[in-house]
Amino acid sequence: MNSTDHKHFLLYKPYGYLSQFVNNGPKKNTKKLLGELYDFPEETMAIGRLDEDSEGLLLLTTDGKVSYKICSGTIEKEYYVQVDGLITEDAIQKLQQGVEIGYSGKKYLTKPCHAFSLKETPKLPERAKKIRDSRHGPTSWISITLTEGKFRQVKKMTAAVGFPTLRLARVRIGNLHVDAMQAGEVIPTDNLLV
Repeated sequence: MNSTDHKHFLLYKPYGYLSQFVNNGPKKNTKKLLGELYDFPEETMAIGRLDEDSEGLLLLTTDGKVSYKICSGTIEKEYYVQVDGLITEDAIQKLQQGVEIGYSGKKYLTKPCHAFSLKETPKLPERAKKIRDSRHGPTSWISITLTEGKFRQVKKMTAAVGFPTLRLARVRIGNLHVDAMQAGEVIPTDNLLV
C-alpha cells in the first residue's frame, strides 16, 4: 500500500469503549470496541490509547509510519480534566514542574508540562455515565498538555497532587482539535497534519 492509499480518521472516542478493535481479555464479550462505531478499513490502527473510562480525540490510520511519528513523544496532547475538589495554584505548579508517579513498577518523574485551571466548564458531549453530583462536594476543571503518554499518566498526575480525576477528555493532538465533535463521531481525513 503506498502512502496515497492510506486512510486516516479523527474519532471522538466515547466513554466506555476500548481503544482497540480486538479484545482478547477475560471479559472479551462484554467490552465495546472501536469497530462498533464505524466501518473502518481492515488495517486500521488506533494511534495511542485512551482508557475505557476516558474520552475524546483519538486518531486512527492504516499507515504505521504516521502512527510512529505521532507517538514519538514530540507531539503535544491536551486533556481537559475534571478533578475532585477545587484545585489549588500550588497543585497546578507541581503538575507544571513534573510529579512522581508509578510506572511499570518503578517511580517515574513526569516531564514538565503546561497546566492551568479552566475558568468555565468545557463544552464536551454529554457522557454516557454520569459523574457524581454536587452533593458529593465541588469539582474543578484543568487543562494539561503533555508530549509523553505513560499508562494512565494524567490520572496518576492529578492524584499525586491530591486531586483525583473524575472525567478525562483529550481535546487536542498537535494541531488537530475535537472542536464540536460528538461522542462516537468519525471524520475521515486525507492527512493527519499534526
